[in-house]
Amino acid sequence: MNKPVKDIVKTFFDGHPLVRYSKGEILLRPDETLTNVFYLVEGQVVEYDISTAGNEVVINAFKPGAFFPMSLAMNNVHNDYFFEAATKLSVREAPADEVVQFIRENPDVCYDLLRRVYLGTDGLLRRMAHLMGGKARSRLVFELLNGAARFGEKRSGNAVHIPMTEKDIAKRSGLSRETVSRTMHALKDEGLVSVRANGLYIPDTKKLEAVIGNQL
Repeated sequence: MNKPVKDIVKTFFDGHPLVRYSKGEILLRPDETLTNVFYLVEGQVVEYDISTAGNEVVINAFKPGAFFPMSLAMNNVHNDYFFEAATKLSVREAPADEVVQFIRENPDVCYDLLRRVYLGTDGLLRRMAHLMGGKARSRLVFELLNGAARFGEKRSGNAVHIPMTEKDIAKRSGLSRETVSRTMHALKDEGLVSVRANGLYIPDTKKLEAVIGNQL
């Protein structure tokens, strides 16, 4: 039986140093030269830009098993974004040229990486559609569903717990904290989401999906 791609990737990165970061530490800054690719063992990393108004706008987020930033490693371009530890985390750091060579020598890994890139692109296009044509409500609901799909912890039925705050949602949706707070208040009143000490809780993702289906 062929070894699963995730195990092949893990075995490769296990041969490189384990580095720990505290929440809020920066792994990579704009215009820094990329030397290592990061393989996320534990925790969550966010990739973000700073808007002209001085606000953080999250471009992407990574969970355990992801290795990044591959666009920089493969295309040898300069970095425009911050990569920050959203939680306490552990990563393996491998020289970028070794990672690129590893991908070249492992077609299954290359295919899996390409598959995930296309999935990510679909998500970005969907987000763009809501940014261009959707209202604040649809943008917020999209980010909630996206967070549930990528980082959510399933509960009974269609319920999901998301280890994120309203502040996190504001950064990922590009909406102001005030707009998010106001829109979240309406969603809470409708029983579609609740805020808990350790994150956000969606009692029924299907009902939330029905909301966004009528908003774009």
